Amino acid sequence: MPFSPAQNRLLQVLPEDVQCRVFPQLELVTMPLGHVLYESGIALQHVYFPADSIVSLLYVMKDGASAEIAVVGNEGVVGVALFMGGETTPNRAVVQSGGAAYRLKGQILKEEFAQSGALQHLFLRYTQSLLTQMAQTAVCNRHHTVEQQLCRWLLMSLDRLTSNKLTMTQELISNMLGVRREGVTEAAGRLQSLGVIQYSRGIITVLDRPKLENICCECYRVVKSETERLLPNIIAI
Repeated sequence: MPFSPAQNRLLQVLPEDVQCRVFPQLELVTMPLGHVLYESGIALQHVYFPADSIVSLLYVMKDGASAEIAVVGNEGVVGVALFMGGETTPNRAVVQSGGAAYRLKGQILKEEFAQSGALQHLFLRYTQSLLTQMAQTAVCNRHHTVEQQLCRWLLMSLDRLTSNKLTMTQELISNMLGVRREGVTEAAGRLQSLGVIQYSRGIITVLDRPKLENICCECYRVVKSETERLLPNIIAI
């Protein structure tokens, strides 16, 4: 199936006049698994609108340890610091699930954002939902078990994919969650024994989503509820 900017939900709900200005400036780019879009402290030059890929925003410590603070898929945009006036950000953006995205030069987006129209209103609401996700992720990582964190991570990823399969090694998951690989192995093993997932050769297949949601902590539902409140048109797509 050919790619279209409308595969990104933020772009899809923009008014037609905004689409006419922005869409011709978009560049379709490949997003291979593990590709780093930007590093901490680097001035952002572009924003990315995932089509069928997922990007993890990671906070990286001086010793190299990392933890995911948010995930962005076809519901959002990567690089909010650029239009929020920061230009740089203390986190790293890494492709978690490979695919494609639309890239837009930062200057073009800033000019559109400065017009104080529909795009600005939409992107500010999206940024608020992203901040909610970051805050809830921090709480989850501090207070909930690795198994619950893994459930939340799987559900957040599923919401941004068109299938029930994720390609991800346990080592990468441990880096995302900021926990030991052994903890991920134990948590994944328990979920598999319960018939919730099947894990084989780096591919996780979710077999029972309702049970996965029941096992998960409240963090997933808090983020989903707030996103639905702020972006009802996007979630309904």
